[in-house]
Amino acid sequence: MAATATRAMTDAEVSKEMEKMACVAFIKQEALEKAKEIKIKADEEFNIEKAKLVRQETATIDALFQKKMKQAEVQRKIAASNYSNKAKVRVLQLRHDLLGHVHTDTRAQLRSLVERHDEYKPLVEDLLVQGLLDLLEPEAVVLCLARDVELVESVLDAAAHRFQEMAQARVKVTVDKSNPLPESEIGGVIVTSANGRIKVLNSLEARLQIACEKLLPDIRVKLYGAPPNRRFFD
Repeated sequence: MAATATRAMTDAEVSKEMEKMACVAFIKQEALEKAKEIKIKADEEFNIEKAKLVRQETATIDALFQKKMKQAEVQRKIAASNYSNKAKVRVLQLRHDLLGHVHTDTRAQLRSLVERHDEYKPLVEDLLVQGLLDLLEPEAVVLCLARDVELVESVLDAAAHRFQEMAQARVKVTVDKSNPLPESEIGGVIVTSANGRIKVLNSLEARLQIACEKLLPDIRVKLYGAPPNRRFFD
């Protein structure tokens, strides 16, 4: 069988084929450029979205950090305040205890004083005269410890005489032996009117209490120093 002869392409056919190839190349190039544009745009949108998410997460972390910092600061202030308050309470307790020691020591000294007859007797007389002057009644009744009855009776006349000189009036003074002061008292006297309605508390316990209340500010200054915000000292 004879072979089929190949026909040569005409110039028109060649030109047409070349146009087809050029068209394919153009389409391919357009596709590549379009794909490149899409990729660039996608990358840009990705980077924008990523930056947005990073900013959001950063803001969230910063807000959380600030919240934690504020909470920590509040806790620190609370702890510092609690510590300061406890320290103040402790100082106040120590000061209270120290004042209590001063009161106890003074009370012990007064108990020691009543044992020294030569010092205690003139003190009882002075307390009795002061009580009579405060009472200013024509008759007075004296209450004292049972163990002090004899001592008090020994100074009645002298005390009445001193009262008469100071008040320019006479007074009748008696000791109520049936109603002694309780043994918890240190000493001293209580002077009452004849009917018992008016009382002048001149026992050593009462005078100690009065002295403590009156001298407490001065005692505090001597023990702890003057308060820094104190403006007046009289």
